[in-house]
Amino acid sequence: MTAQTSGLAPVQGAGPGEPLAGVWRELVGQQPAVATLRRAVAGDAHSMTHAWLVTGPPGSGRSNAAKAFAAALQCARGGCGSCTDCRTSLSGAHPDVTLVRTEMLSIGVDEVRDLVRKAAMSPTLGRWQVIVVEDADRITDRGADALLKSIEEPPVRTVWILCAPAPDDVVVTIRSRCRQLGLRTPRDEDVVSLLVERDHIDPAMAQYAARAAQGHIGRARVLARSEAARNDRHRVLQVPSRLSSLGSCLQLAAELVDQAEQEAARISGELDAKERTALEDALGMRTKGARPRNAGAALKDMEDQQKARGKRLRRDAVDRCLTELTTWYRDVLAVQCHGVDPTDLHSATGWRELGLDGRRVRVVGLINADMREEVARAARSSTPEQTVRCLDAILECRAALESNVPPLLAMESLLIQLAGLG
Repeated sequence: MTAQTSGLAPVQGAGPGEPLAGVWRELVGQQPAVATLRRAVAGDAHSMTHAWLVTGPPGSGRSNAAKAFAAALQCARGGCGSCTDCRTSLSGAHPDVTLVRTEMLSIGVDEVRDLVRKAAMSPTLGRWQVIVVEDADRITDRGADALLKSIEEPPVRTVWILCAPAPDDVVVTIRSRCRQLGLRTPRDEDVVSLLVERDHIDPAMAQYAARAAQGHIGRARVLARSEAARNDRHRVLQVPSRLSSLGSCLQLAAELVDQAEQEAARISGELDAKERTALEDALGMRTKGARPRNAGAALKDMEDQQKARGKRLRRDAVDRCLTELTTWYRDVLAVQCHGVDPTDLHSATGWRELGLDGRRVRVVGLINADMREEVARAARSSTPEQTVRCLDAILECRAALESNVPPLLAMESLLIQLAGLG
């Protein structure tokens, strides 16, 4: 499908190296991708298509890019960010923009069929009928079969925007029929600027959070704003130095899994309470003397979904622990291979001036620069080969969790290998 030239008034700030404006302003470091999307919004016949697959590493802004594109498609100015169409599209309140985000383990065929029916409708107020699926990698095989026909033969004013970490995470029959748009990991300085300007974070804290999050904007924001999150992260980074015996491995594994479960419980507890209240209101159960029909079945279905979401949140929390451990061993290996001098107080990632001519080059330093002494000690006490084996063990643990191995068992096995006892 191609689009007619729309004559939209341009939103400034889309050129390479220029600050982004309008609905695009939070897509830090993504100027090339934004330029592609803006050409499509403007009606470029070679850019616009009916199905998009937006991919990129965690935290790169896939969902934000999809929502910004949806808003720009509805906006008379191509994404001004301030009109009713932009605001309602970004919030999910626009009648012609459907935002699909799930905390479940998968998106099933029934959910996909509902989306296909929605996609078949003509726009009611906007220019397009836009369906945004933020977790397209979780669509089941049966769900993909149901989606395929709508992707192959879409209604003339319908646009599908699918998001996934990588193209290979989406069923081949779907991704082969989409235009792929890849996002990149934002630079630390771009994340720092966003945290300072948008969230009013102290610059020093923003630099710490951006470096620790490694380009994951959402994670950087959490670290910058939550002392509890920073403390949890620090406890994980101390684990390698505490692995002294089999008993310590088992104890620390239990502590890490318990920490992850508490984090997941905090999140799911708030969501569960809000959802139950909303459902009870919708069913009229909060009215004195009311006995709505099928209320029990509706509550049971909601509880089942909440249990599945809780499982996903626990697994995600454990995976964050593995990510932090990866940054630790990455720093140790960088020192062992003489890629970073841990005694250099400026050994964090950033730009450095080299030579008398003032040339600036990008230097990739320590992620955990605030723990440089501990990193240096760990580097001296092991070999690069041992560190690589530790990194491999973390990857194996991730694969085990994806295969539904119980988190405690997977973590115990990992820590035993990290301690060199396996």
